[in-house]
Amino acid sequence: MKIAVLKETADGERRVAATPETVKKLTALGAAIEVQAGAGLTASISDAEYEAAGATVGSRDQALAGADAVLGVQGPDPASLQGVKPGALVIGAVNPFGDRARVDGYASAGLEALAMEFMPRITRAQSMDILSSQANLAGYKAVLDAAAEYGKAFPMMMTAAGTIAAARVFVMGVGVAGLQAIATARRLGAIVSATDVRAATKEQIESLGAKAIFVENVAGIEGEGAGGYATEMSEEYKQAQAELVSGHIAKQDIVITTALIPGRPAPRLISDAQVASMRPGSVIVDLAVEQGGNVEGAVLGAVTERNGVRIVGHRNVPSRLAADASALYARNIYNFLNAFWDKEAKRPVLPEDDEIVKGIRLTQGGRVVNERLIQ
Repeated sequence: MKIAVLKETADGERRVAATPETVKKLTALGAAIEVQAGAGLTASISDAEYEAAGATVGSRDQALAGADAVLGVQGPDPASLQGVKPGALVIGAVNPFGDRARVDGYASAGLEALAMEFMPRITRAQSMDILSSQANLAGYKAVLDAAAEYGKAFPMMMTAAGTIAAARVFVMGVGVAGLQAIATARRLGAIVSATDVRAATKEQIESLGAKAIFVENVAGIEGEGAGGYATEMSEEYKQAQAELVSGHIAKQDIVITTALIPGRPAPRLISDAQVASMRPGSVIVDLAVEQGGNVEGAVLGAVTERNGVRIVGHRNVPSRLAADASALYARNIYNFLNAFWDKEAKRPVLPEDDEIVKGIRLTQGGRVVNERLIQ
């Protein structure tokens, strides 16, 4: 089986879908890996390292010629995949809800697209979950980005000239990114608090040494949907949360928002009025800016200032830690392929009735087959 690893073409994308570590493992399974020249340079991986791991390095056309599978971080343009075998696998983060035309393009081209971000949240798929691996790094980087914009120190410092107060950090949305943000801010010495719509996260927040800020006495609120994701909340809850958060945000130095709902725009958590209530010099980092943003006034790909508060809206935050993000992403891909690898056929076999396969398979046989995309 020939597997092509492509150089990413999306603006600002620095990650790569395979590393020398995973190339070596895939080669050991019996696959032939061909890497597009320069694919790993922005993730600090040279072509020579790929060759030393057993891959062939060549042009994009050479990598695609006769390929049985194509690995990408962001799903490549279907029109750019000329030369692959009929029915070839395209494995990556395809953004099915945000770019449906691309999915339809894979179907029209007769390709079998597998969206890694649709990986079910089940135990045996944990090692294949790209959303979790990349969100973990995004949460860490969000705190560093906040620290870079914040004009003061994070920890309390007692000096002969007097005491510097610790920064107050508030994390909104306690998924994988939020938990890592809490842990990172705590390690830097900040006083950390956090909130989430899912009642089950309260214990997780407190276990990391942060204070849980939760709406009380609103009946029937659990906020957890399928796969552990947050759900859209009632108007009663939204009003109660807004009142609670407004009083808390005004006292914070840094706010990090991470709330996302799959297939829907990011929920609005912070209004312009709440931004205005914060002290000048405060910082807000919106990790949901690519899905519309949790913060009113956040601008995708920019750091803006409103009422003296800096709002950070960097795009593709995991890519800002490209080497580590690539290492984790590539392992997710390898773990998926390895789990379905047929040793005799020396290729993955994807049973139609498998929960993972049904979850991530978007196109097959010239049509879109994923239930989440069929109206």
